[in-house]
Amino acid sequence: MSDATPPPPPANPYQQSQPLSPSDEKLWATLIHIGGAIFNFLPALIGYLVLKDKGPFIRGHSATALNFQLTILIAYVVSGLLMFVFIGFLLYPAVWVLNIVFCIIAAIAANKGEPYTYPLAIKFVS
Repeated sequence: MSDATPPPPPANPYQQSQPLSPSDEKLWATLIHIGGAIFNFLPALIGYLVLKDKGPFIRGHSATALNFQLTILIAYVVSGLLMFVFIGFLLYPAVWVLNIVFCIIAAIAANKGEPYTYPLAIKFVS
């Protein structure tokens, strides 16, 4: 048998990675909010799952964006159901405009490095 020491064990793939720099946190938070205006809840969900452990700023913004986008998804479903009684034809465009306006406001706040809370959002994740 040889006296060679065994190689060190491989790095743990589940180990928490390094936190993001403040400028990267602001960038990702901004992109998550803008992505919500374009792709609805998917950017917020992916951002929350991937980036929530990278820093408190990005965790707060991704959770807030996910809460709002899930609320918007519920509003889209309700307005779709209400189209049978014609109220949904007015509600659906209103929800769409609110989504775009609030996502832009949140993206501007994130880019400035400020916290933001969407109005009318139901809190699903924290």
